[in-house]
Parts: sequence; C-alpha cells; structure tokens
Amino acid sequence: MASYQTPRGTQDILPSDSRKWLEVEELIRSVCYYYGYDEIRTPVFEDTKVFKRENDSSDMVNKEMYTFSINNEDSLTLRPEGTAGVIRSFVQHKMYGIMEMPAKLYYMGEMFRYERPQKGRYRQFNQFGIENIGVKSPLVDAEVIALGYSILKALGLSQIKVVLNTLGDDESRANYRAKLKEHFAPCLDELCADCKRRYEQNPLRLLDCKVDKDHPSMMSAPKMEDSLNEESKAYFNEVLKALDALEIPYEIDDRLVRGLDYYTHTVFEVVSTHPESGSQATVFAGGRYDGLVEYFGGPQMSGVGFAMGMERLMILAEAEGIALGQREGIDVYVMGLGNVGTVPLEIATACRANGFVSEFNITPRGLKAQFKSVDRKQAKFAVIVGETELEQHMCNVKHIASQKQVSCDIDDVVDTIELLMKEGE
Repeated sequence: MASYQTPRGTQDILPSDSRKWLEVEELIRSVCYYYGYDEIRTPVFEDTKVFKRENDSSDMVNKEMYTFSINNEDSLTLRPEGTAGVIRSFVQHKMYGIMEMPAKLYYMGEMFRYERPQKGRYRQFNQFGIENIGVKSPLVDAEVIALGYSILKALGLSQIKVVLNTLGDDESRANYRAKLKEHFAPCLDELCADCKRRYEQNPLRLLDCKVDKDHPSMMSAPKMEDSLNEESKAYFNEVLKALDALEIPYEIDDRLVRGLDYYTHTVFEVVSTHPESGSQATVFAGGRYDGLVEYFGGPQMSGVGFAMGMERLMILAEAEGIALGQREGIDVYVMGLGNVGTVPLEIATACRANGFVSEFNITPRGLKAQFKSVDRKQAKFAVIVGETELEQHMCNVKHIASQKQVSCDIDDVVDTIELLMKEGE
C-alpha cells in the first residue's frame, strides 16, 4: 500500500496547532482594525510580470519562483510575496480614486518560494502583511513599524529589536550605486556568481550577500549615509523622531538593504534576540517604495509596508514560552441513557443556537462512562435525559461546579442553564 507524505517544504497544520494559528490571526486582525486597516484578498497566482519586473536582482525573482503555463497561455507564477499583487489590485480597481488616502490594506495567506527548507522556512508558507499607500510621510513609516511592533508586544514577545536604515531618494541611491561599483570593481572576480549579477543589476544588494559577507571588500564598503542628500537625511531623522516619541527602541544598521529592489528611503527589520531564533531571527520586515504604483499603470504614488512570516512568529512564541491555542472547556454536554433517539442532538443544537458550546453522547454508554466525557471536556453543565424522563418530556440539568441538579422540561433547558449560571455568579 502506498504511503503518502507532505511534499518537501510543506506542512500539515493539525487541529492542536490550528487553534494557535487562529488565536494569532485573530490578534492580528484586531490590531489592524484599531489601526484602521482593511483586509484585501488577491489570487495565489498572478501574471509572471507582476513579480518579475525589469532587471530585478532579487533572489526571489531569479531563483525561487514557481512559474508555469497551461495550454500555451501566458506565464503565471504562484505569489512569492504579497506586495506586488496588492499594488496590482490597487491600480486595477482604481482604488486611488475611490478611497481616502492613504489606503490602509492588510493581507494574510499562503506564499510560495522554491528554496531550501529549514526550520521556519517552507516552500509553501504563510505571511501577514500591510500596505499603506498614497501619502509619503515619515509619520506613516513610523506608524507602520508601530503596528507590527504592537502585534508582537500584544502576543507577548519580549526578546525583539527594531533595526532600520535609509536608502535615500533616487539621487542618493544613484550616488551610492556609483560608489559601490567603483569599490567592488577591483575584486569582482573574487565574489560569488550572485554578486556578479547584482553588481550589474543593483549594487546595493551586494551588501546582502550571505556567501561573501566576510570578504574584506564587504567590511570596507562605502556607507550609505555618506551618499545621502540633505532631503533624505531630514526624512530619516523625522522617522527616528517619531519612533522616539512612540518609545519604540531601535538600532540603525547602515548595511541593511532588504531583499527586494523596489525599496526607497526607510527600510527596517524587526528581529528576535532569543537564542533559539538562529538564522531565522527576522520576524517582520519591509520599507517604503516609490515606483510600484506607477509601474502597474497607476499615478505616481508612494507606499510603505511590511510582511510578517507566520511560521517564524509561531516558532518564536513557543521559544518564549507563550501558551497559545489553549482550548477552554465546553459549556454543555448532553447525556443520553437508553433509547432516547435524536433528543440529545436536538438539545445540543438548541444550546448551540443560544451561544453555548455543546456536545452530546453518540455511542451507547452508561452514566459513569458519560460523566468521564464530561470531565475530559471540562463541561460546565451536564444535561441528562433517559427513557423515563423522556416519557414526561423532562430532563435533568447539572451544574458541575456546584453539583446542583434540577429537573426541567426539555424545551426549557436553555433557560434553566442560564438560571443556574446566574445563581453561580
């Protein structure tokens, strides 16, 4: 008999874990609600050109995308990240003309990248992300960071830090690219193949290389801050002032460039400092982008956002000892003794309709065995109906905590439970 397993780089999220996911997702949605963000849902695959833009140097685009075509139709790609699809949708539906700016959107769902699976890194993985589109302001940059930081704090993570940098405006980046190309030209043959490609496409990405990170040329590379014009310096200083005002601690890392090519001005990462985080320490990361809306055919309009890896978030919560998905006991367990037909199901259904989490006994069992189920499920009330009670259309309702038991008409079970609850308060 064949034995089937999950494909490499994927996972099953079993019921005991799905409760944890639901708890975290509900927390995220609540924080987004208080910050005024609305959910947007886009397809899990898009036209390949949505992600593979001209001269993109990122590893995601060049190495990791799942791309396919069917019946000689246009090339399609499973989404490797969320921002591009959100901006495509923003432009396609002309949301810039019907929403008050900034448009505040969030997404949550599966992404796909072909890369080496390891702890916290899957080929099918889940991301939450936000996009704030339409207003270019240091205050917006700070608010976006604050939203993600608030989620982590609300979850209970304590061992985290904010790391940020600025890539400046177009003029600043052009100056920096020229300096980097001049710096790395003499030693380019000593660097990896990816660095050679990045040298031509986007020299800033050389600083993000994991293979040559200890090469002497990396250690002595020019700093971005020396290429910033006054406008870019002023913008970044305002971001820092806003974070200070919000009492969000941060570090500045002048080598932080992020993995995607569309970022401008502020870029940031929030990382775990927990010793078990290892190489997967980044919890969420993002930055400002100025050209994406225009690339997809919309007006010239800036945006800023981040993406948060849900799998990493769950791993870090566990590492910090945060208890998630602790299922509480049920409200009502309906016990049927003898031939009582569908009555236990009817009572449980009526209880559910009135807001009580309810279950009922299905298999023929005695009273003692059914009370064991009451204990295992930590039920607050037991409703007992037997053949004798049924003849009189009656049942017994027992409040487990007080051990008080009363008889009532089957139609009055809900009222009786509510009365016993009030007495127990």
